Amino acid sequence: MRWSLALRSLLWTILLPGTVAGYIPWRFYGVSHALLDVTQPLTVVALLLIATGVSLLLTCIWEFAARGQGTLSPVDPTKALVIQGLYRYVRNPMYLAVSTILLGEALLMRSRGLLGYWVIFFAVANLFVMTYEEPTLRRQFGESYTRYQQRVGRWLPRIRG
Repeated sequence: MRWSLALRSLLWTILLPGTVAGYIPWRFYGVSHALLDVTQPLTVVALLLIATGVSLLLTCIWEFAARGQGTLSPVDPTKALVIQGLYRYVRNPMYLAVSTILLGEALLMRSRGLLGYWVIFFAVANLFVMTYEEPTLRRQFGESYTRYQQRVGRWLPRIRG
């Protein structure tokens, strides 16, 4: 991977999911004051969700850079359609990874406000995917994206018989 692509990927990671799942919960929902009592089962589950979400997110960002030669940002998109890795199972694993982080943070903080923030995030992400990303990808990648849409679910894996 080229250094410029790596730096752009890092920048957009900090600006986009870093703000949504990092800064906003940290600053406005009290995550900065979380008590990490690992003797509490809910805390352990919350930390596992956060760690899983971060791992999935980094995997997706790597796939975008390595296979797609682009970043997660709509202003610096991939040049190739990424359908490998986690993208074999769902079309939007990056949003699901951020959702997993946010749900882990809501559980960690036992916060209805943070849960509401997650609902708003997911609704906005879904709207963005349906009204901008999918039409843009159809224009950019044509029939290959249409076939991909038919095979792979937007949010849930398709059960194959």
